[in-house]
Amino acid sequence: MLVGFDKADDAGVYKISATQALVQTVDFFTPIVDDPYTFGQIAATNSLSDVYAMGGRPLSALGIVCFPDKGDLEVLEQILAGGLSKMMEVGCVVIGGHSVRDPEIKFGYAVTGMIHPERVWTNSGAQILDSLIFTKPIGTGVISTAIKQGKAQQSWIDAAIQSMTTLNARAAEIASSGNFAIHAATDVTGFGLIGHAREMAVGSGVSLRIDSSKIQLLEGAMDCVRAGLVPGGLKNNRDFAECLVNYDPNIPEEIRTILFDPQTAGGLLLSVARADTKTLLTALTDAGVPAVEIGEVLAPGKPVIRVS
Repeated sequence: MLVGFDKADDAGVYKISATQALVQTVDFFTPIVDDPYTFGQIAATNSLSDVYAMGGRPLSALGIVCFPDKGDLEVLEQILAGGLSKMMEVGCVVIGGHSVRDPEIKFGYAVTGMIHPERVWTNSGAQILDSLIFTKPIGTGVISTAIKQGKAQQSWIDAAIQSMTTLNARAAEIASSGNFAIHAATDVTGFGLIGHAREMAVGSGVSLRIDSSKIQLLEGAMDCVRAGLVPGGLKNNRDFAECLVNYDPNIPEEIRTILFDPQTAGGLLLSVARADTKTLLTALTDAGVPAVEIGEVLAPGKPVIRVS
């Protein structure tokens, strides 16, 4: 075992030869959008993301389905079709799965990928003076809450769906090409940007500075926060991680809030050697990845995370 669960990494890594290691992960959740096909796509994108966050390439997947005994099978068919479409997009073969009867729909995958044992990304290798690059906007949690309450504008929904169905495959492919020194990586999902940044900082024994003005926000995210459309997961994330955060006095409360928003199929947070930052950003943006530099890695100290 090269990577286990001791440092809260995104996936496990098991070495099988001098040049091959397996990357393994599992993820499933309840619907966050109304359309079943789109829900399937989001679930697959989210499940695949952990393999990309380790620098790996997904090979195969097993579906996990919970579905009501008397549910509409056409809905189930659309969920499975949506998930399969994303798996096919990256050549990941769905080789089976398991289903159970459950009053509440749940769907996701256990995904197996491949990686060279010496090229594994973890969340605990960030080095002082690294730059922090983030590859997607945030706000899917608060927008999903607005959707559930029937208060989301269509343009907000469209933007969130676009983000949640965009695979991290291209970003990972470019970053792992061997041209850039990636010292640590994670994908930003349920613990929010601060929660996953905290794991990177603590695991690496460093502190971080995050420039809140550089973070991209999905359309409608701030409207949701101001309207109080805040998911329970955001509050839990804030209760857990905010004790390690210090804010510059001018940071508004709504920005402090959105930094803890739980993301679905969020972007990659990369700790990159400063010398490679500009060229990596150029390569990502040229490929259509909305990557931005959002901060830097500093020497260990307090606060663990400073938001400017």
